[in-house]
Amino acid sequence: MSGPDAVWGVGRLTLQPLVVVFSRLRVYGKERVPQEGGVVIACNHFSWIDPPALGAACPRTIRYMAKVEAHRAPGLGALIRAFGCFPVRRGESDREAVRTMRQVVHDGHALGLFVEGTRQRSGVPGDVQPGAAMVAVQEGVPVIPAAVHGSQTWRVGNFHPVSIAWGEPLLFDGLPRGGRGYREASAVVQAEILHLWKWLVEMHRLGRPRPATPPGPLAGSVDVER
Repeated sequence: MSGPDAVWGVGRLTLQPLVVVFSRLRVYGKERVPQEGGVVIACNHFSWIDPPALGAACPRTIRYMAKVEAHRAPGLGALIRAFGCFPVRRGESDREAVRTMRQVVHDGHALGLFVEGTRQRSGVPGDVQPGAAMVAVQEGVPVIPAAVHGSQTWRVGNFHPVSIAWGEPLLFDGLPRGGRGYREASAVVQAEILHLWKWLVEMHRLGRPRPATPPGPLAGSVDVER
């Protein structure tokens, strides 16, 4: 067992129950996450509660990428690194971060990316950046789309319910390695996340019934596996 796996094991016994209680977390489609092998988890991002909520919703250890400023924060930096998180310099080319992303999935781990690159203040998922697609195409691993809803209004004290829905794995074997292929794959990932998010909005409107199964891939999405 690696260092991050051991830390996540402790976290699931200590931090995860707190996250579940205080976010009133409900998870849909967890069985869609492959139990082994390299994967890229691609999720939208509204709030600082999203990383622990997504971690609690995932059956696997997630190696997150986070902005370098978070790693420099006293206490927080050491904590997230213990969980296997690694830094990225936003707004510039960071070849070391790219190498680390590729190595994570090459080694059979789950790479976690909040694919818009920053939190969305509008309360609606934003444009997907090409990092997740680039890693998936270059390393030949699936992207697991995920959507979070409710965290855009969650605050300490109000504890509005947060829900996460997992999509089906997406493979991009037929796409070229390069800008065009990454843009094509990113457009598919963006559409899938928005599709899942809209489903979660409806689930919240209905009172978050369970059990409920998130929708499958949009028509045409499966065409990426050529």
